[in-house]
Amino acid sequence: MTEEVKNRETKNKSIFGKLKNSVDDKEEQLEILSTFVRLAILVWSGGILTLAYIKLPVALGIPEQKLDPTFIASVFTGVLATFGVQAAKKAGENGGNGGGISKEDLEKLIDAAAQTAPAQTIRVEQGPIRIANGEPPIKPVPIDPPQPPYSL
Repeated sequence: MTEEVKNRETKNKSIFGKLKNSVDDKEEQLEILSTFVRLAILVWSGGILTLAYIKLPVALGIPEQKLDPTFIASVFTGVLATFGVQAAKKAGENGGNGGGISKEDLEKLIDAAAQTAPAQTIRVEQGPIRIANGEPPIKPVPIDPPQPPYSL
């Protein structure tokens, strides 16, 4: 009789209960759950993007929705990025290397700029930065505050 009770308990459990029984580690359970949530968001955003670009037949009776798909597209690409999927650029597109600049090109630009005008290039790799020249001026504090009527 105890076997029948166990069988009923396992049949009546939800997906979360089955997940809890099959995986003992809490971190693994959360990882699996987060993957399912990300997949659900991916399917939802993909469906909304698809509906934004196709025209449904009139027989379905669903009116055409006018929406701006930029937010949904950013959600879609963001979720894809969590799975490690990124859009690749062609080698010939945007200057050859995806719009970036190589170290050699940067050095050539700095040398050319140094020859044309006497200037100094400052490269800041960490912030915040404070550039100061000498001590800051000290303003005297008035001993007696001005009395009304105030004048400039």
